[in-house]
Amino acid sequence: MNRSVVITKWAVGAVVAVGLLLFPLNASPYATLQLSLAAAYAVALLGLSIVTGHAGQISLAQAAFFGLGAYSAAIFANLGVPAAVAFVAACLIPGLLGLIVAFPVVKLHGHSLALITLALSLIAVPIAIRLKSLTGATRGLRADIGEAPAWSGLARDQWGFYVTVIVAALLFLVARNMVKGKMGRALALVRTNEVVGASMGVPIRRYKILAFAISASFGGAGGFLFVYNSQYVSPDTLGFLLGITLLASLVIGGMRSLVGPVIGALFYVYVPTIAGSVSPEQSALIYGIVLVLVVLFVPGGIAGGLALLPRLIARRRRTGEATAAAERVRAPLPPKESPEPVHMHHGGQQ
Repeated sequence: MNRSVVITKWAVGAVVAVGLLLFPLNASPYATLQLSLAAAYAVALLGLSIVTGHAGQISLAQAAFFGLGAYSAAIFANLGVPAAVAFVAACLIPGLLGLIVAFPVVKLHGHSLALITLALSLIAVPIAIRLKSLTGATRGLRADIGEAPAWSGLARDQWGFYVTVIVAALLFLVARNMVKGKMGRALALVRTNEVVGASMGVPIRRYKILAFAISASFGGAGGFLFVYNSQYVSPDTLGFLLGITLLASLVIGGMRSLVGPVIGALFYVYVPTIAGSVSPEQSALIYGIVLVLVVLFVPGGIAGGLALLPRLIARRRRTGEATAAAERVRAPLPPKESPEPVHMHHGGQQ
């Protein structure tokens, strides 16, 4: 990689880190909560990116795993369990469910797989409502979690923000190591050509199941971070509409980029806020317009378009230099000046 590109990435990363460090100390509690929720949704979208973007398996069940993680965190926290243990439970329970569902589901492809995962989101809400003693039915469930310790000197929203950003950063690092290593190469074969992957000895079915389980676990982690900041969860958190919106947000952000889930989560959180200041009905309209534009003109999502921008600039610069060089070669040489005639004067003669 070009040294200047590496330096630029580190510089941008340092600026972002400093900005995140200072943000909750200077922002309102509401603004801090919004960005914390965006980080929680980014983790859920990261899991969806693994199974859909990298493995090529369309899943509409991420909202169900997100909600299951949120309910698990709330229930365990209300039982007096430490937040770290509730986090582990919020990851393991959806991950285990994803593993169980994956065994029969991974045999399907395309629309069949999408319909099965959609059905999982559809039945999640009625189940949550029926389990009234655990979930609080339609009233939802409050969670006693996310309080700032006294030694921190921070408000609850500030503490929740720092915890959320740190956990999200660690999960993004784990995901990066996955998709950049052996697993990422195997998932690329699963996505592009399963026959070729099987002929090369790649256990296709095993990697499909693994991707689905990891995606569910990341969804549960996002649900935990959601409850850690909002301290509340309701059946709406499991709704199939959220699953479709999460998938649309990932497409807009970029399905196979680590930056894509972040962009998609920011889009999901802030577009309703921006549109609501004008008209609440405009949110769905903006989603639809942006989704169509991205699919038509930037198939790799906003993150993919941003990644291509430096290459396009460099290519245009090289093209301009080559054109200028060619014009210099083709330019005609200036005509040589003919010497002035020399007049010989002989003495005495005119």
